[in-house]
Amino acid sequence: MKSRHIIILSVMSCLLASCTKEQIKEKYNTQEERIEQFIQNQIAQDKSRSVVYNKGSQRLILKEGEGEALNEKGTISFYYAGYVFSGNSISNDAMFATNNKDIAESVKWNVSDTTAFEIKTLTLSEGDMVTGLKNGLVGVKGGEECYILFSGKYGFGNKQSGTIPANSALVYHVWVESLSNE
Repeated sequence: MKSRHIIILSVMSCLLASCTKEQIKEKYNTQEERIEQFIQNQIAQDKSRSVVYNKGSQRLILKEGEGEALNEKGTISFYYAGYVFSGNSISNDAMFATNNKDIAESVKWNVSDTTAFEIKTLTLSEGDMVTGLKNGLVGVKGGEECYILFSGKYGFGNKQSGTIPANSALVYHVWVESLSNE
């Protein structure tokens, strides 16, 4: 009798786990649909904007850059502001990180730690960053300003990171200063 209960509990656990996986998959699909809607609304408002899709990331180009495009092993120097994406807009209330002092001041963050607002320089092949941001940076050009958007699948997944809830869609506002593919 006891082994029968164990089998039933095991089957129920498996069913619950698969249900959770399906719910997360549906959540990511909904996030991706909302990201696409946001992008299409942005393009409708400003026809000069364009979008680049790369491995689950969408890069909405707000200001075209110049020169060569960053490759997967290139080095980039940039400023950014990261937000949890709600699905309709980018809200300063949802900002979780920035190295842009002007942005930090505009949302009344403490800006006394000046080292927090230095330009970020990293090599994509060596950089420790979420997959969605890395994929979105491939192809940027010097001087470009863009939004890089992606579902929680390409972010932190089912892990909470600081103030970022698990399975959150993210958007990074990026200002590219320079890059090199050497």
